[in-house]
Amino acid sequence: MLKTHLLIVVLFFTTIIALTLILYLLSCVFFSTGVEDELQIEKLYQYECGYSPFGDAREAFDIKFYLVAVLFLIFDLEISFLLPMAVTLSALGIVEYSTVILFLTILTIGFVYEWTRGAMDW
Repeated sequence: MLKTHLLIVVLFFTTIIALTLILYLLSCVFFSTGVEDELQIEKLYQYECGYSPFGDAREAFDIKFYLVAVLFLIFDLEISFLLPMAVTLSALGIVEYSTVILFLTILTIGFVYEWTRGAMDW
């Protein structure tokens, strides 16, 4: 019985690896046509927003937009973690309540750290 289950698992992984290799090789064969020079012209066109590209894509840029987005996600997820706690507040024991308080404390320390480092300043 155990050998049958192991054989099924090994067969599954072998099939997945074989399919992956086949798809990779097919993509290498069909999509490497040598037209890289023609595709470089496409990179000089305007983006969907209508702005022409300026400068090199590898130069340094301000990451405050990404920082604000990550902070929004973190505090948005905090709400999704705290909603079940708020719904079942009367049924929480001391261990669960102290876990929630620890979670909020760590989150508050992180928020104060980000604020003091100037992540919220524009």
